[in-house]
Amino acid sequence: MEIKKIVTGALEENCYVLLSDKTCLIVDPGADSKKIKEVVGDHKVQAILITHSHFDHIGALRDFLNENRKLMVYKKSNLMDGEEKKVGDFTFQVIYTPGHSSDSVTFYFEKEKVMFVGDFLFKENIGRCDLPTGSMADMKNSLQKISKYPDDIVIYSGHGEDSSLGEEKKKNPYFE
Repeated sequence: MEIKKIVTGALEENCYVLLSDKTCLIVDPGADSKKIKEVVGDHKVQAILITHSHFDHIGALRDFLNENRKLMVYKKSNLMDGEEKKVGDFTFQVIYTPGHSSDSVTFYFEKEKVMFVGDFLFKENIGRCDLPTGSMADMKNSLQKISKYPDDIVIYSGHGEDSSLGEEKKKNPYFE
């Protein structure tokens, strides 16, 4: 699986296109659908994964759905915590990680050792918990939950730089 990051919109949200053979998944199409479609190229979009539904993470979603009404969108409302999904060549696990928002989900691709965490976790920081449906208590529980996963997992956040779970456990002040 090849991972392409596209920084979109005024809030510089990280959208990801996951490429495999002639298919792809899109994670958090925040804005700039034209820019995202350039990266998608000739690949067939299998599904869209939404880590949470803040506007800066779903701004271009409608453009993709207008082109293909049958396109599957995976988000908290149609997923179960711990559930494993297989979409074409892609297999991922769903991990509920509320804190930044009540609908925050992490998508874990175990074989590839990568997690798409949205605004739940950043390099040496966490997402804001003071927005509607945010909760510091939920965030602490989610951090504890995610800390049980292997250190060598690469973390792809909704904004900013990538990191690894091991680095976050060592350097992120919010991990206890």
